[in-house]
Amino acid sequence: MNHYPQSIRNAISQLVRLPGIGQRTAERLAMHLLRATEKEVTNLARSLVDLKKQTVLCSKCYTLSDSLLCQICRDPSRNQTQLCVVEGPAEMMAVEKTGAYSGLYHVLHGVLSPMDGIGPDDIRINELIRRLEQNTVTEVILATSTQVEGEATASFLAERLAPFHHISVTRIASGMPVGGDLKYTDPITLKNAMEKRHAI
Repeated sequence: MNHYPQSIRNAISQLVRLPGIGQRTAERLAMHLLRATEKEVTNLARSLVDLKKQTVLCSKCYTLSDSLLCQICRDPSRNQTQLCVVEGPAEMMAVEKTGAYSGLYHVLHGVLSPMDGIGPDDIRINELIRRLEQNTVTEVILATSTQVEGEATASFLAERLAPFHHISVTRIASGMPVGGDLKYTDPITLKNAMEKRHAI
């Protein structure tokens, strides 16, 4: 890489830090950006700066948003009595793509993983409990993955939610492959899982 000018080496060294981008891909991307118009590169740079500056967490469900409340939480047509608990924003978008769910969400931003030092206080479980204490939700759908950590998180949440007698706690049903990751599940399978959820 030493044969490149310093400006290109700098770009490559930054691109290679991105997940899934190796040295050769970083070089190709740098060459592509070099051939692009100044406007295209400026727009890309501006969008990346805006991504960092303007993206926040929704104050209600904790998904990614560009305002205090995300678009879904602001939508009065959503079913205010249903709450789907997911691991992250990508899983939330996966459920949305199915078109099978019209309620609200709560994003945990992780799963319980004692081996990695992630306990209940490290993900947004306390925020979920406080939200449910407002007595507007009648069903909580646990849509964590079927991997070991996702199942453990669902079981832990079911125990924590047991005192809320007015709330039905359900788990997404068969259709999700064991060990599967929600954000990579095809929409039809995920739609079936949402529709066939069961009490836990």
